[in-house]
Parts: sequence; C-alpha cells; structure tokens
Amino acid sequence: MTIRSLFFISIFIVFILSIVNIRNIPSFNYFLFDTDKAAHVLIYFYLTYLGLLSRFNISKFTLFLIIFIFGFFIEIIHIFHPYRHFEYFDLLANLFGVTIALLIN
Repeated sequence: MTIRSLFFISIFIVFILSIVNIRNIPSFNYFLFDTDKAAHVLIYFYLTYLGLLSRFNISKFTLFLIIFIFGFFIEIIHIFHPYRHFEYFDLLANLFGVTIALLIN
C-alpha cells in the first residue's frame, strides 16, 4: 500500500467516524474534554504528516489549508447532525495538529 493510499483511506475513516453517533463507538463514550481535544490534535497531526509524506504536487501551505478546511467542513456538518455539535475548540485542536506537523517536517 502506498502512502497516498493510506492518506486517502485515513481521510475516509476520519470522515466516517466524525459523522456516526459517537455513542455507537464504545471506546469513545468516556472521552473527556481534554482527551477529545488531544485526539483531535493527534488525528490532524497524523493526516497532515501523511499528506506531507505523500508528496502531492501542492505547497505545504495548500495541504495545510485543505486538511484544516476538511476539519472545518466536518464541524459544519455537526451543526446539522442530531448527535453531534459544533465546537470551536475542536477547530483549534485541529489547527494545532496541522501546525505541529508542518513545523516538525
């Protein structure tokens, strides 16, 4: 499996896990605020780092924007989702994860 394939599969998995009812995922039932935000940082770090390793023919900043906008899009979906809700702190955690990946690369 190529890194690009892993990147796209990971994006798909993050999207699906972001739109299902969180209560249907047993290990996520007991997430506290801190652990939820840490998970956001790690997930968006992972996605950005995989994107960087994939060596797409785009700038790092463009990759940064695409992945951050992906997270923003998911948060917009949460506004209309009956079992989820929009959180500014999720966006901030996503931003931290993306930024950390860019800084260490």
